[in-house]
Amino acid sequence: MAKKIRVKLKPKTKLKKPMGGKAAPRIKKSKPVSNAAILQEKRYALSRQEVAVETVKFAHAKQMTMQVPSSQDLPSEYGRDTMALAVRDPWWLYTYWEVKGSTWDKVKAELREEFHKANRVLRVYDVSNINFNGSNANRFFDIQIREDALSWYIDIGTPGRSWCVDLGLLLNDGRFITILRSNVVETPLDGPSWITDEEWMIPDDTFARLYGMGFGLGKSSPTGGVWRKGFVSSPGIASMASPVKKEAPKGFWLQVNCELIVYGATEPSAKVTVQDKPINLRQDGTFTLRFALPDGRQVIPVKAISKDKSQSRSVVPIVTRETK
Repeated sequence: MAKKIRVKLKPKTKLKKPMGGKAAPRIKKSKPVSNAAILQEKRYALSRQEVAVETVKFAHAKQMTMQVPSSQDLPSEYGRDTMALAVRDPWWLYTYWEVKGSTWDKVKAELREEFHKANRVLRVYDVSNINFNGSNANRFFDIQIREDALSWYIDIGTPGRSWCVDLGLLLNDGRFITILRSNVVETPLDGPSWITDEEWMIPDDTFARLYGMGFGLGKSSPTGGVWRKGFVSSPGIASMASPVKKEAPKGFWLQVNCELIVYGATEPSAKVTVQDKPINLRQDGTFTLRFALPDGRQVIPVKAISKDKSQSRSVVPIVTRETK
């Protein structure tokens, strides 16, 4: 007979409940995310990045890691005697200077008591058309300044001139002691320059055509015809015509002429003669003359006399022409 075998089965284990008597949470399966939700999430991320960029853009300078180097003020003195003159416009100059303490001490030692009684002044020289040596200026005027002044604006009142300025002391006896001297500057004119080209090598018919076209009248305008007939007599236009007369060419030919231009300037109130003949000056004291220049030696004496006839100056240009 077969024997019976008994197999004992272990009882099924039960899950223990967590402390507190609550059941363990069940894991839920995630639902698939829609495309609209993904797009919204991306937009939200981009908006946060833009906010971060704007925050950095307008951050305070102290929050920046880059350090700005600290600026240093320019020194008030450089320890040397210097004086500079500059042009502001046709009627005004600007000058600044520095005088060392040792220089003032030397002047005080030389003048002694006169130093404290002297006036500190700027002496402004008109040095137009001359080589200034300190005593041959056309004219000068003084400006009394403060002892602590280091710069000054100067009203010259006359454009188109050359100027130089001295810083010095004016003593009670009238003597002027120069401490510093500036550079020489030239102020511009307050209008168009009076220096013009006296001769333009342009054929008359070419100029007439250009002149007419400049006024929109065309190449065959009446203006061109008037010019060719000689009815236009404006000095500004006439000076632009070439004095070289164009003749009908006969084979190969060449014609050359020479002219001499003499120009200068002096005091507007002065009387000027050229070759012993009086000439008229412009309002600013300038003049321009045009001479024929034949072969040989030309002597052209120019003389100027002041209004009160107390001073006079003369210049004698000598020009020699030789044609080969």
